[in-house]
Amino acid sequence: MKDWVKKISLFRGSIKTLTLMGFGLVALPLVFALLYSANQVNKLSQQGTSAIFNVAELVEVNRQISQAQSRLERFSGQYVVLKEQELLNQYLAQRVLLDTVITQEFKQYNDIQMSELIAAYTNKIIEIDQLIQSTPANLINLNQVQDHFKALSQINQKISLHSNQIINQQAKGMESSANEIKKTMLLSLLIIPITLLIAGVFIVLITRPLKVLLGKIKRLEQGSFQLPITVDGSAEIKEIADALELMRSRLHILELQKSSFIRHISHELKTPLAAIREGTELIYDNSVGELNNDQQEITNIIRTSVSRLQQLIEDLLDFNIVLDSTSLQDAEVINLNKEIEDALALRLLDVNRKQLTVSKDIAQLSLQCNRKQFSVILDNLLSNAIKFSPDKGTITIKAWVEYQTLQLSITDQGVGIASSLFDKIFDAFYQGATEHNSPIKSSGLGLTIVKELLMRLNGSISIDSDMNSPSFTTFTISLPKAKLLSPTTTSMLEKPSL
Repeated sequence: MKDWVKKISLFRGSIKTLTLMGFGLVALPLVFALLYSANQVNKLSQQGTSAIFNVAELVEVNRQISQAQSRLERFSGQYVVLKEQELLNQYLAQRVLLDTVITQEFKQYNDIQMSELIAAYTNKIIEIDQLIQSTPANLINLNQVQDHFKALSQINQKISLHSNQIINQQAKGMESSANEIKKTMLLSLLIIPITLLIAGVFIVLITRPLKVLLGKIKRLEQGSFQLPITVDGSAEIKEIADALELMRSRLHILELQKSSFIRHISHELKTPLAAIREGTELIYDNSVGELNNDQQEITNIIRTSVSRLQQLIEDLLDFNIVLDSTSLQDAEVINLNKEIEDALALRLLDVNRKQLTVSKDIAQLSLQCNRKQFSVILDNLLSNAIKFSPDKGTITIKAWVEYQTLQLSITDQGVGIASSLFDKIFDAFYQGATEHNSPIKSSGLGLTIVKELLMRLNGSISIDSDMNSPSFTTFTISLPKAKLLSPTTTSMLEKPSL
């Protein structure tokens, strides 16, 4: 099924064409089912109307026959008793009316049994006619006439019964037709899943290349500019892919130029800076002569500024290396507890210098991630927490898993961060207010590097802070592909020592 959809997705028509085709293929069976159902309902309606008229007409004919027969019997009886010619004429008039009803109304029914009953009824009337008209009035026996009419009434009753049977047959025919239409309409509901299937196919045809494009865009968002962007699909999709490919190539060129520029400018700055630092150290150490107090203070300011400038250049080089999209792409399974212990070991001197306490509540879990990038993230967050922690403060590290996603928080007891600065602190070279005796001097690139690396690892970072007493700041990072190794946690309160 996927291969079939993939082959169809190579169709080079536009999204507009695919949309119109999909709408047409979905609407066509529905329209056909609607027209067919309407036609069947119309036939049933016509059949019902015809049946109602036939029933009404049949009932009316039976009523007319019964009424004419009753009059015929009355006039014939009166004629036999009274022997008046006028009564015979009325009898003959009713006889003609009865013939008209029988010949005109019953001839439309193509029914053998009804035809036989009508023939028997007609023959019996002829017998009565012969008895009334051929026999002298004074010789006609009234009982004999009444016997003939009794036989005629019996035939008429059979006609009425058979008429009811015809009515019932028409009613059953309508019921059968209605049931057939009902079955047909129920079967036509099968068109709905067919149309849904067709709609699903065209949704896949339209959205599949869009999802591929989204993946390419996310790759660009993560800073991966090496792989070319090629997407098969409609004309509009190919135009977007071509535009993205052009943008990717330009971004890749710019990134290479940026990295090259930072490397060269840093190298060019480090060479004269080393000479300046060496000369400053010689002057500061009184190697070229004794300095007075003012000269010593000025030399110390130059020495501190040169050290800071050198640190800034080195941080800039690290920033360029870490964010180089051509490196550090390989992921591996790492043990979170070991990575945190290693990161703390690197910052042990800084922690002890400020007499900080580290509290850990860390689940035993593994993480599929790039080890170097993750260690850089940890180191920058720890150095940030140490930098802003007061002397003898506590740094709290917590780690747990939610839906196979690592949640790692690092909390310090610093002065806190105003909510208006939450976004600004991730800007390059931004530095917040720090303690004067902080052992860590930074360039303001740490959190910028953290956010950039987390974006490349499909992770995120959030901040929670309060400037009111007791103040704190918590950075929480989320990274996918985490797995709990055991239900136990490493929970301790320790004060690292040398």
